Amino acid sequence: MMQYFEWYLPNDGKHWKRLQQDARHLKNLGVGGVWLPPFCKATGTNDVGYGIYDLYDLGEFRQKGSIRTKYGTKKELKKAISKLHFFGIQAYGDIILNHKAGADETETFKVVKVDEENRNIEQSDAFDIEGWTKFTFPGRKNKYSDFKWNFQHFTGVNFDNRTGESAIFRILGEDKGFSPNVSDDMGNYDYLMFADVDYRNKEVINETLKWGTWIIKELNLDGMRLDAIKHIDHKFMESFITHVRLSSKKPLYIVGEYWSPDDSTLDQYLKDTDGLLALFDVSLHYRFVEASHAGRDYDLTTIFDNTLLSRHIFNCSTFVDNHDSQPGQALESWVEDWFKPLAYALILLRQDGYPCIFYGDYYGIGGENPIPGKKEMLDILLEARLRYAYGEQIDYFDHANTIAWIRLGDDKHKNSGLVCIMSNGDDGNKLLNLTEKFANTTWYDITKNIEHDVVLDEDGNGEFTCKGGSLSVYIKK
Repeated sequence: MMQYFEWYLPNDGKHWKRLQQDARHLKNLGVGGVWLPPFCKATGTNDVGYGIYDLYDLGEFRQKGSIRTKYGTKKELKKAISKLHFFGIQAYGDIILNHKAGADETETFKVVKVDEENRNIEQSDAFDIEGWTKFTFPGRKNKYSDFKWNFQHFTGVNFDNRTGESAIFRILGEDKGFSPNVSDDMGNYDYLMFADVDYRNKEVINETLKWGTWIIKELNLDGMRLDAIKHIDHKFMESFITHVRLSSKKPLYIVGEYWSPDDSTLDQYLKDTDGLLALFDVSLHYRFVEASHAGRDYDLTTIFDNTLLSRHIFNCSTFVDNHDSQPGQALESWVEDWFKPLAYALILLRQDGYPCIFYGDYYGIGGENPIPGKKEMLDILLEARLRYAYGEQIDYFDHANTIAWIRLGDDKHKNSGLVCIMSNGDDGNKLLNLTEKFANTTWYDITKNIEHDVVLDEDGNGEFTCKGGSLSVYIKK
């Protein structure tokens, strides 16, 4: 899978066209699915898409100052998805259900102010505020849905238009309150930003389920990436996932973003939702971050310890970095450049998990502090995955600074099989046994970090090397 955006893409409305033109190239790389950037109308074209305004406006109506979103029009989006499908690539929508932003009107309602560090602690008596909670979508004129949002459909807001005060205000009313079925960070982490949607409200539930059916059919999606699910009632998420799957004519791949470095927390969420979805392995991402900063002091044999991948190989999407972890973002946790090739090899060339490549790592990151892409390095690893990373896996995780693994190949992929060896310390070497299947064969490093070939003996043994702070990937000549 490729996450086909980063935070600082140009606000030119041409991204859907870029994706359409890039589809053949992605297919040649072996990309099987594309995680699309948020395609619903947000607060403006300068919004990456997470300041979500109208779920039914995919770049079709003149709202928030334009018809297009940051990425283009609905027509261009549908063309891009059609081109992906033409090349056999799945399209996954980035679905933002947690909140709404950019309301059309204010309303007056009663709230209590809560402690930002512990939302279970009230800091005031009940009082009235003027909040931005009325969504009428005048530009859409009831097309697709005539549902209008008001304060009763939200649990909280963060701004009082009457006084100009910014705080977390929990909305009061019958059967209202933050959901207990969310992360217990901050005491209760139901509230994240903007106007927080109340998924215990029946009208909200019905409207969102209706939209889920509509969006899958309207865009012919193959799956969803669900944003900020630690902040959404997990019982509703169970219902939503079940509903969209039942209403789709094809199997849907659904992966959630639950941002926590604790693998046991991720594991518990999968249990709470009966394993209905996959999760991004945030715990593994943080292992990569730690390893990249610690250098030779990090024990590579433990790289997969305490990760979601070590618990759930089928409900796990692995990644190195993404738009949230990139420099300048609230969850910045960037993997150092020297370790990027090692980290990508660890997710691309092994048998478990569904790896996700970050657009910013492949094509580069824009903005005031641009970061060049690593296309040349990633192309090598992607080719190795596409052509050679098949068959049984044999691990040699027996040295703190130098680890290796073998893929023995299979009959379906001609000349498949590879050896990957990496070091975070000095130059490394290992005597590896590739079994008698590869006896007396010659192997070379496709990264060109090591120039000499390795010739296996009659038992399939050979000594493989790599340079310090680097990796080598060997294939059979």
